[in-house]
Amino acid sequence: MSETAIGLVAFGVMFVLIGLRVPIAIAMATVGAIGGLILNGPDSVIFVMGSLPFETVFPYSLSVIPLFIMMGVFAARAGLSKSLYAAVHAFIGHYRGGLGMATVGACAAFGAICGSSLATAATMSKVAMPEMRKRNYHDGLAAASIAAGGTLGVLIPPSVIMVIYALLTEQSIGQMFAAAIIPGIVATLLYMLAVWGQTLVNPAAGPADERVGMRGRIQALINVWPVLLLFSVVIGGIYMGWFSPTEAAAIGAFGAFLLAALKRKLNREVFLDGLGETATTSGMIFMILIGTALFNYFVETTGLPHRLVGYVGELGWAPFAILLMLIIFYILLGCVMDALSMLLLTLPFVFPLIQSLGFDPIWFGIIMVSVVEVGLITPPVGMNLFVIMATTPGLKLGTVSRGVIPFLLADVVRITLLILFPALVLWLPSFMQ
Repeated sequence: MSETAIGLVAFGVMFVLIGLRVPIAIAMATVGAIGGLILNGPDSVIFVMGSLPFETVFPYSLSVIPLFIMMGVFAARAGLSKSLYAAVHAFIGHYRGGLGMATVGACAAFGAICGSSLATAATMSKVAMPEMRKRNYHDGLAAASIAAGGTLGVLIPPSVIMVIYALLTEQSIGQMFAAAIIPGIVATLLYMLAVWGQTLVNPAAGPADERVGMRGRIQALINVWPVLLLFSVVIGGIYMGWFSPTEAAAIGAFGAFLLAALKRKLNREVFLDGLGETATTSGMIFMILIGTALFNYFVETTGLPHRLVGYVGELGWAPFAILLMLIIFYILLGCVMDALSMLLLTLPFVFPLIQSLGFDPIWFGIIMVSVVEVGLITPPVGMNLFVIMATTPGLKLGTVSRGVIPFLLADVVRITLLILFPALVLWLPSFMQ
């Protein structure tokens, strides 16, 4: 059997293992080690397994991951989601569908602090869903607003997914964050438009709330200014070149910890739980990185990435036709796999192909992250949908699936805009070069 055939069989075995619910880190490491043993012999595998795990997690740049995770964990513990929700609601809650739009806006703001889609969806569902049910919002619109808004945690910086993409492709984390700002704003506005469109067709789905007076609005802004300051310091500091992404992550983690303490949400139990969650999540990511490194060692031995690039080149397809094919592939894969696993599994093949086609790696990274978002809310297996259902009693999958369709259309519009107008992604990073 040729090396290419062995590589293809290994991919099939790995997907079977993932389908059997073997953790993806274990599946990738096992397939990589056994494949390497078959192709390179035991001496090579023993050497690689003895050195590669350390080399994978040793780089100083990876310290940014647990720091940004800690920032999100203590931001959630500080109850910042409630303050953000109240602030956005104070300004637009009196419009028809305003509470749904406020949910999307609060998800965007909290995602900017949290950096995790699933965490944003889980946190905001506890805050927003009871309020929308109290005001007779249709469950489909309410749940879909949270599920779609939660995906903004992947796109709006600081995002752990973007950090890992930047590290694996040797791109600037700061430029990745800057590139995501305008697409994040566009995504938020389009999701709000999706809420407005549903209430235009069915006004009873999202009735207007009472108008908040000027005094209430000012108080809401006072309550939320520490969050805005934290985001501005972290992202603005990176953009202005005041400090590195790792230093920014450390400042963000300390700032979120300080906010939790000032809001009197921090005690011994919360502190230890926060550290435990940070360690658990970071450990999971690092285990996946080690598994990916072992799998990539095997993949490089098979020569599959180079053969894929050569095969696609022989097809003679236009670069954007290949890009469209990749987008469809990622949407389908996103229905059955979480964003991080999908990124780490496919990047060794896809990134050399993107480079050979001449696409900007920063631009493609934002496109890739945007497409990953679509998978998170694509029925019937979008992960954010199940997060909302798990935290909301009596909510049915069919109800959420129907409600999320307008948001999927908004995603199609957004991705189309990013492809047609690359400047939406590349304009801000151009000032950092």
